[in-house]
Amino acid sequence: MRISELFKKGEMVITAEVGPPKGCHPEHLIHEADEFLKDVTAINVTDSQSSKMRMGSLATCKGLKDAGHEAIFQLTCRDRNRIALQADLLSAAYFGIENLLLLTGDHPSVGDNPQAKPVFDLDSVSLLHAVGELEKGVDLGGNELEGAPPKFCKGAVVSACSDSVDVQLAKMEQKVKAGAEYFQTQAVYDSEKFIKFMERAKQFGVPVMLGLIIPKNAGMVNYMSKNVPGISVPEAIVDELKADKEKTSSGATGVEITARIIKECKDYCQGIHIMALGWEKFVPDVLKMAGLKA
Repeated sequence: MRISELFKKGEMVITAEVGPPKGCHPEHLIHEADEFLKDVTAINVTDSQSSKMRMGSLATCKGLKDAGHEAIFQLTCRDRNRIALQADLLSAAYFGIENLLLLTGDHPSVGDNPQAKPVFDLDSVSLLHAVGELEKGVDLGGNELEGAPPKFCKGAVVSACSDSVDVQLAKMEQKVKAGAEYFQTQAVYDSEKFIKFMERAKQFGVPVMLGLIIPKNAGMVNYMSKNVPGISVPEAIVDELKADKEKTSSGATGVEITARIIKECKDYCQGIHIMALGWEKFVPDVLKMAGLKA
């Protein structure tokens, strides 16, 4: 099922992000998906996020799909040249994985194998173009594919709360022209900034999913605000996380904040993407409190 079809129907698409294990045993991840993520439309699987080596996104997507979940295959340009990227895309099609999120990827120097050599043969825009060529039945070298070509739903990312709004809109336009069918935002904590961005981004006519990270404590959001490009955290949220440390450590404050942001922003977007970062057990609470699930 391509989530682009759900967007066309006007449905609110809800996805959650998971990271593959640092090893070859995804059973715990699949168990948590079965227990806590059964109400989401699809599960988005990271591709060695932050350049930290993990089990592959494609294999994890296959495991989730075999367990009955719809999976979104994240694919970054960091570790593969155009041959390997196209090969993985064809493998995904063979496995019946139709939804993609295409990214350039973080430099290996920030990860846990900093000596690794980066590839970056393509970037996110040219990777979108490559997928489009495969869908036409040819590879980037102009060589014809055998049999029916694959068909995907192609996603890209955007930082809706960046201080450089014009730059983000320009990148968004490039990605739309390259074939992006939906966007997923960097984590949003400032609803006002997001709404202002969406007023300008609606010109592209492409669905946008509101990205959210459930905040675990004040230190976490302060770090992200200072060190992660595109994340802006209002002081009021920092103060809220500091106010009752017991409530915050239990996850209740983070759930309340995330649900409130969804309520404030859901009329301005076409989907919700939750990055739980190990707090998958709170996803049902967020969706219920936000009024997205009974």
